[in-house]
Amino acid sequence: MAIASVLTNTFKAELLKGGHNFNASGDTPAGDAFKIALYDDSASMGTTTTVYSASDEVSGSGYSAGGNALTNTGVGTTTVTSFTDFSDTSWTSASFTARGCLIYNTDVLTGFTTNRSVCTIDFGGNKTVSSGTFTIQFPTNDASDAIIRITS
Repeated sequence: MAIASVLTNTFKAELLKGGHNFNASGDTPAGDAFKIALYDDSASMGTTTTVYSASDEVSGSGYSAGGNALTNTGVGTTTVTSFTDFSDTSWTSASFTARGCLIYNTDVLTGFTTNRSVCTIDFGGNKTVSSGTFTIQFPTNDASDAIIRITS
């Protein structure tokens, strides 16, 4: 199976319909709630992934189904790029192997599916933690590095 590093098709369509708010929690209005779930090398995810699924999600100590809540670091813009990112997140006292992840929106919004996908990310290989801390380090929230960037 394979995991692609992409923004999902449903995310792009829902973005145009007002289905995702990436404001930081201190902003008005506050942004939506996002989570990150980890998947093993049996997972097949990419542009056609529409919602969170527990199928092929990692299991092991220190990991709970559905993954971790994310903290959005807000939205920024330059003359040609708009971008957003999240704060790093970790699983402690963990033992599991992950190949990639899904970032998804857990907010309930009329007219939209709950737990709708944002993006899938391939780690480039299996990443294993054994009785330790598994950390996802997000890039800098800027026009060149943020995990979500839209350019013209």
